[in-house]
Amino acid sequence: MSYISGRIHLYASMDTQTNLTALKVLHITDCHLIENREGDLLGMKTHASLLAVLAQVRADQRNPDLILVTGDIAQDGSIAAYQALKESLSGYSCPIAWFPGNHDNRENMQQVGSAPGFLEKVKRFERWQVVLLDSLDSGQVSGKLDQVELDTLDRALQESEKHTLVCLHHHPVSVGSGWIDNIGLRNSEEFWQMLAGKSHLQGVLWGHIHQVYDEEKEGVRLLASPSTCIQFKPNSEGFALDDLAPGYRWLELHADGRIETEVVRAESFEYQLDMQSRGY
Repeated sequence: MSYISGRIHLYASMDTQTNLTALKVLHITDCHLIENREGDLLGMKTHASLLAVLAQVRADQRNPDLILVTGDIAQDGSIAAYQALKESLSGYSCPIAWFPGNHDNRENMQQVGSAPGFLEKVKRFERWQVVLLDSLDSGQVSGKLDQVELDTLDRALQESEKHTLVCLHHHPVSVGSGWIDNIGLRNSEEFWQMLAGKSHLQGVLWGHIHQVYDEEKEGVRLLASPSTCIQFKPNSEGFALDDLAPGYRWLELHADGRIETEVVRAESFEYQLDMQSRGY
């Protein structure tokens, strides 16, 4: 893993888009791993649910060119949680990118991050670049992109005309759930001002909301994916769980800028949730 705050770290792909084939991206998010691997979050054992998700990924028989993990990797910020994620993904030879969410601990992530390919700011492929932004505002549930992150985004957009996918943890648009929208990206207006007029921007991808989101804003695809553990009920004014299975998203980033995507769930995973919970 490598993480250099405020710098763009470039990744040179092995011609993954030769002959105009699509770049295959696996998106997993909000794992909420706990130091005790038998520990649970509102009744769901989060380590077991992550393993079930990755088993379903293998069953898909698709080999990703890139794996994105968009924050809230740990529920408790423990080093053991990040080690568990790294171990779980160790069988993949493709680049893996991950960055913090509001439950994460940057220092512990960096301590575990000892191999190249993790926590980088920009990954560039033949036709695409993926920009990875840290929206963690320490001590806050909501997020904010500080000036270093905004400068990283601006520089990436200025330096390359490749099709661009921007990734962060916190949602930069309203998703229709009152309690969730109160804990989104606080400086979303500044974020969108920076993206305005960038014709090579094709998509924005995030986690945090524990549910599927797929909309469009001024020609830009807006996507969020299910958590690898608990799911939040859409369009809920207050905190509410959904009983849907843990899941993940596949994206195919085409050479012409198109994004094709599919959400898959680990339907065979057995769990019992505390559906009466009013928070976590």
